[in-house]
Amino acid sequence: MSGPVIGLKKATKSVGGGRSGDGTGAGAPVGADIGDRPRLITPERFFGQGVVITGAAQGIGRAVAQRIAHEDGSVLLVDRSELVHEVAESLADAGAGTIRSVTADLETFEGAAEAMAAAAGQLKSVDIVINNVGGTIWAKPYEHYAPEEIEKEIRRSLFPTLWMCRAAMPVLIENGGGTIVNVSSVATRGVNRAPYAASKGGVNALTSALALEAAEHNIRVVATAPGGTLAPKRRVARGPSPEGEHEEAWYRRIVDQTVDSTVMGRYGTLEEQAGPICFLASEEASYITGSVLPVAGGDQG
Repeated sequence: MSGPVIGLKKATKSVGGGRSGDGTGAGAPVGADIGDRPRLITPERFFGQGVVITGAAQGIGRAVAQRIAHEDGSVLLVDRSELVHEVAESLADAGAGTIRSVTADLETFEGAAEAMAAAAGQLKSVDIVINNVGGTIWAKPYEHYAPEEIEKEIRRSLFPTLWMCRAAMPVLIENGGGTIVNVSSVATRGVNRAPYAASKGGVNALTSALALEAAEHNIRVVATAPGGTLAPKRRVARGPSPEGEHEEAWYRRIVDQTVDSTVMGRYGTLEEQAGPICFLASEEASYITGSVLPVAGGDQG
């Protein structure tokens, strides 16, 4: 069941009520949070399971954490922002599971290893790892990216998933199996963010390749590919705000393409992204591995 339909106009005007707060430009769509309790839950779906969720301080990661906590999973929330501790505190009484949080820099293997060590030490078991870190830093044609900006985009949106998968595999193997859910993007065919597209293409390749290796260890590796998603203004910016008409126009083109490429003609909601992620993480998807599920209103990426 889908969330409320929120129509979007072309981004020649402010779309969705103003700036997104993520540092990516005027006209970025914004939307409401999902509240203290998700509208749709499956009670006890994650009861007795330990779940690691990265990028959990806000946006899709926070929405997934809310859903799994209310479905009785024990959760370790990971983010580089201290805000993750506030999220954990808000979910302390959500369900039957325990809620923990840790800060880590997942752009490094050391940070990923620390996060998984914390999970192994604070959760009774580690059964599911949801890799959600990433996001466009700059929006511009490829020829305008400086070399160091390209490297930063790759470090932001590919390496956290690479490192977390590497750090998670030994833990899941020792556990006797489990599930990895990577959050990719349909922006692998997006304009004005080629380095981000390349990063998410790498996430897709990692998902399919690692699934082949992991199956013998009873580990599933799957991914979702979200499209444009309405969310509250970001409390931690992804990057600098655009300067001047050219940069604003470059970002508006992303918004226009995002809406035009969907069959449904709108952005999705946080609940509409959290639902498929939780499904793929759950035992309901036990015969699915190596797949990347587009969640983008008909845009296949």
